[in-house]
Amino acid sequence: MPRTIWSGAISFGLVTVPIHVVGATEDHSIHFHQYHLEDMGRVRYRKVCELEGREVAQDEIGKGYELTKTQVIPITDEDLSNLPLPTAKAIEIDAFVPLASIDPIRIAEGYYLQPAGQVAAKPYKLLVQALGRSSKVAVAKYAWSGRERLGLLRVRDDVLVLHAMRWPDEVRDPAELLPPPVEVTDEEIEGALALMDTMTTDSLEGPEFQDQYTEALAQIIEAKREEKPLPEAPEPEQPAQVLDLMAALNASVQQARASRGERREPAEVHELPSPKRKTTAKKQTAAKRTPTGKTTTAKKTTATTGKTTAAGKQPTTAKKTTPRKPRSA
Repeated sequence: MPRTIWSGAISFGLVTVPIHVVGATEDHSIHFHQYHLEDMGRVRYRKVCELEGREVAQDEIGKGYELTKTQVIPITDEDLSNLPLPTAKAIEIDAFVPLASIDPIRIAEGYYLQPAGQVAAKPYKLLVQALGRSSKVAVAKYAWSGRERLGLLRVRDDVLVLHAMRWPDEVRDPAELLPPPVEVTDEEIEGALALMDTMTTDSLEGPEFQDQYTEALAQIIEAKREEKPLPEAPEPEQPAQVLDLMAALNASVQQARASRGERREPAEVHELPSPKRKTTAKKQTAAKRTPTGKTTTAKKTTATTGKTTAAGKQPTTAKKTTPRKPRSA
């Protein structure tokens, strides 16, 4: 059973839903400690009072706000618990909005909300079913860890999920990161769409979406524990310099198709458009070879010279290529 992080209630108009907050995710990463290399003794950080120069215990440590270098205002846990906020004891729902209206960059970590006892079962289920039918999410405020936060309430497998959200002023404006103005052709966009179609999948549960770094790290630790040679690292692929964007897209599609054939069922994809070729304005007649190798005169060349002759060569007339129509919306 996950550990309870916080207990309170969801306030939904005049409806109150007592809940416990538990973590919705867990970390499987491998963590390291710091050690003294000479004798592998554990290196630890100690909390030292700057004025007295001695280590202080946890029960001697409190919070404070620094007004100036010489003046600090102490803040106690009791001060924080008595904040004049309705969100200090509850998750206060303020609005309901479509999920698509919220920029994902504002959505942070998630928590499961568990009904606190039998008395909470009915209002909890009421909120779950109402959110499900409305296809909306709730936007709420709550106070945790010394600050008021914005949150998003949604339903996952009939369980309420609370996502922390960033306030609007916490998101940086990306305008200064825009690339310089460039022209992108319809053929290049079609090529990118073809690559996207080839790489499209219906599930994120495949082996390509596993934490390969942690797996490789575990192999190194196991090899060193058993005093075996470390696994060899693969040669890193050197990024190729993109000189022809269409050629790079075409190669990427072929590579993705080959990889998809190994792991997934084939999917319907867009064909890459052929790049435009420059043609000369003057028409040229092609010389047609006879089976004996003799060349006929140009007068005998007709408009149907696209057929292959016995010699195996295919003379062509200069045609003006027609650009591929852009993909319809």
